[in-house]
Amino acid sequence: MTDFSLSLATFAAGAVETTLQTRVVTSLSVLDWIAVGRAGVNEPVSKAVRDLVLAEEGAAQAHLFGGGAAPLRGAALVNGTVSHALDYDDTHFAHIGHPSVAILPAALALSESDDRILVDFLEAALVGMEVSIRMGLWLGRNHYQAGFHQTATAGAFGAAVAAGRILQFDVDQMQKVLGLTATRASGLKVQFGTMGKPFNAGLAASNGVEAALLVAGGFEPQKESLEGQYGFGATHQGEGDPKSALDGLGDEWLFENVSHKFHACCHGLHAALEAARDLDIAEPEVAEIKIKTHPRWMSVCNQMAPTTGLGAKFSYRTVIAMQALGYDTGVPASYSEKVCADPRLTSLRDRVSVEADDTLSETQAQVTLLRRDGARLEATHDLLAPVALSDREDRVRSKASKLIGAEEADAIWSMLRTGGRARDLAKMLAD
Repeated sequence: MTDFSLSLATFAAGAVETTLQTRVVTSLSVLDWIAVGRAGVNEPVSKAVRDLVLAEEGAAQAHLFGGGAAPLRGAALVNGTVSHALDYDDTHFAHIGHPSVAILPAALALSESDDRILVDFLEAALVGMEVSIRMGLWLGRNHYQAGFHQTATAGAFGAAVAAGRILQFDVDQMQKVLGLTATRASGLKVQFGTMGKPFNAGLAASNGVEAALLVAGGFEPQKESLEGQYGFGATHQGEGDPKSALDGLGDEWLFENVSHKFHACCHGLHAALEAARDLDIAEPEVAEIKIKTHPRWMSVCNQMAPTTGLGAKFSYRTVIAMQALGYDTGVPASYSEKVCADPRLTSLRDRVSVEADDTLSETQAQVTLLRRDGARLEATHDLLAPVALSDREDRVRSKASKLIGAEEADAIWSMLRTGGRARDLAKMLAD
């Protein structure tokens, strides 16, 4: 067994030490996941996958977003897909992936089925999300640039070990579940912009659950499936740098640096929106706005004059104009054809320019405002900048309240912070 595989398996099966910060951030991601999942139940992809799973009339083992229950693999598939339907869930930039939507559906399904307490669920979820990030780092940017969707590939390994932890796997079983997942993990970036992207998250969660259940039942896979000439890394164009991927494993939680979305649009736009928020940009005082961003985002989210809500989610000029006009960029309903056609927006949008700046990182943006009174203001924001835990909590809870109502959001948060059973939390997936 290679050192990388063994190190991940040993960490995944062993005792872990957490901090208050880690526990709170994990709970916030669970609240965020439930909120965006409930808000996404009526999306076409959500209905399609729910209908498929419910039509099979399988055992009601785990609750689904939108109501009802399904077998464990089906529940993970549905809940992973639904919670990524709005693309409004958390992101970790170290491996360019969405941890929660791949791992939480698997961890919660197994926790509910096994009647575990919330503490067990949260710990398993945290370990799984950390493994997904470490896997993503090991695979590296080459893997992503080659066309693989890290949320689906690295995420499947995280989902598998989270499920395995609930099933109380030892190190040997964790090695097996990693090895088996290597032949199942899949997902392509070519699906971006279609229903296939959220489906990738569902696949990761379902594949992880399936691998764990098979290993629990005695399945014997090739354990050494990550490294080597024909391993997952080599065959999926991973860089294979175990040293950096394992650095601090067990002592440092990379998951703490997860970035929660506070705007219902492409994450590439968020740094600019946060910088504009710092400047308190508002019409009618705007003469001109200039945005500088990392070059990679110019081909991703720089639509010049979109006419649809989906297009608006990938347009610097549109979202900055929306924000300046008082539209709430944190509410999915703000992105619509009607808003795109607002004469005030089209006028202001023409005063917004965007340019690439390779001195900025992928998580940074600079916004310069020229006001009508001649004053020039400038702000730069980095999504990786430290955020006070209290501020993060306030904004995640506020976002959840907007999506599902303050009463429901508060009830979920109280349950996460005071404890209870996983099955009670699972019931909160229904709207």
